[in-house]
Amino acid sequence: MTEKNIELTTDRKKLLFILNPKAGTMQAVRYLADILQIFSDAGYLTSVLMTAKSGDARDFAAAYAWDMDRIVCSGGDGTLNEVIEGVLSVKSTVEIGYIPAGSTNDFGASVGLPRGITDAAYVAANGKPMKLDVGSFNGRYFSYVASFGAFTSTSYSVPQNLKNIMGHTAYMLQGIRDVINIKPVMAKFIVDEGTPNERIFQGEYIFGAVCNSTSVGGLLKLDNFDVDMNDGMMELLLIQKPNNLIELNNIAISLLDGQLKASEITFFSARNIDVRIEPGTPWTLDGEYEKGDTNIEIRTIRSAVNLITDR
Repeated sequence: MTEKNIELTTDRKKLLFILNPKAGTMQAVRYLADILQIFSDAGYLTSVLMTAKSGDARDFAAAYAWDMDRIVCSGGDGTLNEVIEGVLSVKSTVEIGYIPAGSTNDFGASVGLPRGITDAAYVAANGKPMKLDVGSFNGRYFSYVASFGAFTSTSYSVPQNLKNIMGHTAYMLQGIRDVINIKPVMAKFIVDEGTPNERIFQGEYIFGAVCNSTSVGGLLKLDNFDVDMNDGMMELLLIQKPNNLIELNNIAISLLDGQLKASEITFFSARNIDVRIEPGTPWTLDGEYEKGDTNIEIRTIRSAVNLITDR
């Protein structure tokens, strides 16, 4: 290697690529050489780390956030969640790129990232940072959704090999099973306590979500609503327990057409949400299991991350 080549290499910006090789149908691994070429063409000197278990992406991001000009991850929304958590845990503002390679990719769809692996890689390398809110769930970060009830276990209860083979269909089948086995949960939601917008919602719910996305679990769509992902607000979506088949049918129709007009559905924007809920109620944060608690504080953190998009 000549001195000129060494000088050119050291002048390059530094990029850490965190790859979950088991995500989705494992397309990112097949395109690894193409992805690295795209990063190189954009002027980056790239280091690659592959995850082997839950928590690896978070640890990698935390360890190298202050040493990199950009961190790009590829995997499902859970992988992105870990990277964001790792970056925020060390109070870094490093730019984050995302190559969606999971089975549903709700977050990627919400911010308009391309579906193709190489197209998304090009955006991750050449796009511009866009500030986005994140949520805090009793101190644990989530990028787009915290939910309980029907559909909640879908992301983490579908076996990985079934996700890899069937993709989005696997989530749909599990979601249908969840609806059939609905068990209502008693809960109380105190919204923006102590402000003029304070509201209290209380009852038996078959589903609840606090989200910053236009899609939840690949099943519930909020495309018809003006969801601003950097307005300092989260959207609260609650579905009350139906008392009969007619009410259940009304809920299903309302969800399918994306209007959320059924009387059993609550849709409200808020900055802070305090939850009082039945003991032992499991939650999911960005598709990953969260044990939850009887008292939960959900807070919106305004403009917390710099996500690379082509918008």
